[in-house]
Amino acid sequence: MAQIERVGFVGLGIMGGPMARNLHAAGFELSVYTRTTEKAERFAAEHGARAAATPAEAAAGADAFITMVPDAPQVEEVLFGDSGAAAALPEGALVVDMSTTSPTASRAIAERVAPHDYVEAPVSGSKPKAEDGTLTIFAGGERPAFERALPLFEAMGERIVHVGPLGHGQMAKLLTNTMGAVNAAVLAEAVRTAKAAGLDKDAFLEVAAGSAGASAMLNLKGGPMFEETYEPVLFKLEHMLKDVRHTLDEARALGIELQLPALAEGFYARAADAGHAEDDFAAVYEGVDGRALE
Repeated sequence: MAQIERVGFVGLGIMGGPMARNLHAAGFELSVYTRTTEKAERFAAEHGARAAATPAEAAAGADAFITMVPDAPQVEEVLFGDSGAAAALPEGALVVDMSTTSPTASRAIAERVAPHDYVEAPVSGSKPKAEDGTLTIFAGGERPAFERALPLFEAMGERIVHVGPLGHGQMAKLLTNTMGAVNAAVLAEAVRTAKAAGLDKDAFLEVAAGSAGASAMLNLKGGPMFEETYEPVLFKLEHMLKDVRHTLDEARALGIELQLPALAEGFYARAADAGHAEDDFAAVYEGVDGRALE
């Protein structure tokens, strides 16, 4: 297959914007689309890209087409909706979905986009790693398609793993996100209890960091939970809730009922219902003890 030079990229949000910038810095020719026209035009002006008016326009002439949107319904809209990209893709173009969806949805989208090669490649690392190009990328798909996409991944990520066939990349991503979600939930309960007991924030976080309870989640979210500040700079609560629910659904399809993720789902759902859906997922703190229902 020909070398990838022209890339259509859809989704310039917290993660997608920095990822697209790194593709441009690596020398790829970009055509970008996002629902907010001004954002696409601003990105194009700053980085020498082309702002597309529709997904189809972004796909026209592309060697590879990348989606970075919230979930499968948005991926389907971009590819198959009005002015969707699928019908405009040149013969031989590669489709790469870097959103986090369910394995079931990913396989269904791949069937619809055939005969184009399709790779799922959800990412981990949040905004800072998206900005410096050190994301972890969970790739699922046929090995030849993964190899074609690898130069794209190397521009955006540091740890790039071909997890297996379609569905396996998404399953690995969902499971690791759910592990983080459960970790954040138990951290929220610990912080809630520490505050009720009158513990000093800095002292508690310092000793916890040197204990069996130490974790990346403690370092990232312990302070915001103590302070009850949830600026959505990394990962929104509604997206974490979505991923936990996908994990529960996929596990049930395998005949497995996940206990701790099911409890955590309730915490995140309560916080979302209380108005924290678009806040950082540290706002799970607002759902751990029922206060969000008061």
